[in-house]
Amino acid sequence: MRYPEFLKDGGTVGFIAPSYGCNMEPYKSAFANAQKKLRSFGYSLLLGPNCYAGCGIGISNTPKACGEEINEWYSSDKVDVLISCGGGGVFGGVRKKNRGARRKVGGAIIASVVPKVMHALIGAVVRYLHTEPLIVGSGIKTGIKITSENPKEIGPDRIVDVVAAYEKYGGPVLVLDFGTATTYDLVTEDGRFGVGITAPGIRISAKALWEDTARLPEVEIKKPDSILARETISSMQAGLVYGQIGQTEYIINQVKKETGITDLKVVATGGLGRIIADETDTIDIYDSALTLDGLRILYEKNCSGK
Repeated sequence: MRYPEFLKDGGTVGFIAPSYGCNMEPYKSAFANAQKKLRSFGYSLLLGPNCYAGCGIGISNTPKACGEEINEWYSSDKVDVLISCGGGGVFGGVRKKNRGARRKVGGAIIASVVPKVMHALIGAVVRYLHTEPLIVGSGIKTGIKITSENPKEIGPDRIVDVVAAYEKYGGPVLVLDFGTATTYDLVTEDGRFGVGITAPGIRISAKALWEDTARLPEVEIKKPDSILARETISSMQAGLVYGQIGQTEYIINQVKKETGITDLKVVATGGLGRIIADETDTIDIYDSALTLDGLRILYEKNCSGK
C-alpha cells in the first residue's frame, strides 16, 4: 500500500463530478460553502466541467463525459488533489502527486479518559502505525510529583495539561481546561500536583438546559451582545457564558485566598476556553496547544533515545 503526502499550504484542489453534480439544492449551496471554506484555508480551486451539470437523477453527464473528466483531471498537473463534489462512491478524494513510500511513524502516545476504547485504540496504532504507543498513566515520567490522596484516579488529560503548563510557564501555576468538565489543577513552585477542582463544563450545562426542559431550544454557545437579554436564546447564552465567567473568577480567587499564593500564574486551554479567557482578567494565558505540547513533552521524557 502506498500512502500519499498531505496537501501542502497553498495547494490546488480540483473538483469533478463522476456521478451526480451540484446543480440542485441542497447540494448546490453545500458545494458553495465547501468552496468558500477551502479558499479561506488558502487553497486554490479548479472546477471540472460537470460539477454543475445535470443529465438526470444520479448523473451529472453521460458516462462517456464523466469518464473523460476523471481521466483528464487525474492526469492534469494543474491540481494536487481531486475530490468528487457530488457522488462517486469509492471515488471520494485522490492525492495525485508525490506518491512515495510510506513514512515510518517514530512513536505514538495516548492519553484517554475513556477506558472502553483503549483496547481498540491501542490495537489500531500497533496494526496500522507499527509502533507500541506510550500510555499516559501511573508509572511514567512526568517531571512533577502527584501528591493527591489517590494519584491513580487523576485523569490522564489532567496530567498532560499540568505537565505542559509547568514545563512551559513554571510554577506555581493553576491550569484550567474548559472541556466536557471544567477543571482547575494547581501545581506548586517545586512541581507538586495535589489539588484539583472539577466543575460541570459549559457544554454539559448547556445540554442540561435544552434536554431537561420542555421548551428551551438548543443554542450556539457564544457571548451575547448584553447580559440584559430580552429573548430566550440570548438569555440562555447570557446565563451560560456569564455564569461560567463568574464561576471561573470565583474559583481562581478562592484558590489564591486559601493557598496564599500571590504570584500564581493562571493558564487556560480547551475549546471554549477562549470565550472565557477573553472576558476575564483572572486568566493570564490562553494556550490552545497546551494538551498537544504536554503529549510531546511526556513522550520526550519517556521515549527519548529509543
